[in-house]
Amino acid sequence: MQLVALTTVERSLAHGVKIEHKSTPAIEVTAIYDSGEPMKNAQVTVYPPSSDNAWTKGTTNDQGKFNFVPDISKAGNWEVKIRQAGHGGIVVVPVGEGAIANSTGQASTAATTQGSSFTPLQILLMVGSVTWGFVGTALYFSGRKV
Repeated sequence: MQLVALTTVERSLAHGVKIEHKSTPAIEVTAIYDSGEPMKNAQVTVYPPSSDNAWTKGTTNDQGKFNFVPDISKAGNWEVKIRQAGHGGIVVVPVGEGAIANSTGQASTAATTQGSSFTPLQILLMVGSVTWGFVGTALYFSGRKV
């Protein structure tokens, strides 16, 4: 008896992320996937300079945009972390007298991409699953024919 499996193969795209910011009275951060699709409703966390405590949190809009007004008295590099479904990245936004003066008349942009990262437990689970799949397949095909 012959077993035939019919499957469809869909194209799978890895999602890189592009994150940009513009300096205006407020900071506007835009996050889009490599495919050009905006990161809708992605989690955003903003960190002030030299602090591990979040200054504000929110989500991106349907165009992948998030706006915030930083405390100008806290000059330095602010970090904006954007994550969605294992994809995301961090963009560094310079804030302060020098940073805002340099961006007058020209929008300051920066982009950082970061692929998804897995925890050691997730990696161990994936390796175990693949190994079990190979072993199970080998045992299945090496069984006695009746």
